[in-house]
Amino acid sequence: MANAAKRWWKYLGAKANTTLDDRADPRVQLEQAMAEAQDQHRRLKEQAANVIANQRQAELRLNRSMEEYERLTANARQALLMADQAARAGDADRSVEYTATAEAFANRLVAVEQEVEDTKSLVLQSAQAAEQAKAAVAQNATLLQKKLAERQKLLGQLDQAKMQEQVNRSVASLNDTVGEDVPTLAEVREKIDLRYARAKGMAELQEHAVPDRMLEVEQAALNAEAVARLDALREQLGLPMAQPPVRSSAPHR
Repeated sequence: MANAAKRWWKYLGAKANTTLDDRADPRVQLEQAMAEAQDQHRRLKEQAANVIANQRQAELRLNRSMEEYERLTANARQALLMADQAARAGDADRSVEYTATAEAFANRLVAVEQEVEDTKSLVLQSAQAAEQAKAAVAQNATLLQKKLAERQKLLGQLDQAKMQEQVNRSVASLNDTVGEDVPTLAEVREKIDLRYARAKGMAELQEHAVPDRMLEVEQAALNAEAVARLDALREQLGLPMAQPPVRSSAPHR
């Protein structure tokens, strides 16, 4: 039962993530990814700065230790010289005191010498770490620049995709029915094609029709043939020929 509930919970989580990815704006997601990359680079630079700061601090400590070492060495030498001078002067007590002072400087010198060696090792390690940190920052900066360039490319592709989607929607809207009383583009195109075809058909009919003058000539030929036929019949019957009509010479009013 517990396993089934766990699987169901994972399924709901995966479904929610899928729904979020489907509805999320790619531009916003891209800006989020770039902001995260820039934030990671900032954190890396801060860590590298801390490593370099540790190196600088170790170098300062080494310099101070070296200065302390040189000072203690000089003081030990001076104490030995003064002890020797006191012994030559016959002042045994002062010679013993200077000798004890030289020994104290020597003890301190031994401790500082060990501190110098330890600090040298620390400086060497911190220097290597600092170089690695610098290289990591430089490498990550290069990757960040590539991501920025890729971001610009993706934004351009996203704008092109949105424009193409808008064009696709516009084309689809032209092919779909806008409303019950509004014809589709295909229907309008079909009507226009039909009217164009009819007009072309009428033009072809007019091109192949007999002109009016030709009809007049044919009619005149038929009339002349009819008159000749009538004259032939009158001649057979012995009737006088028909006189042609006299045209009036009066001017037209």
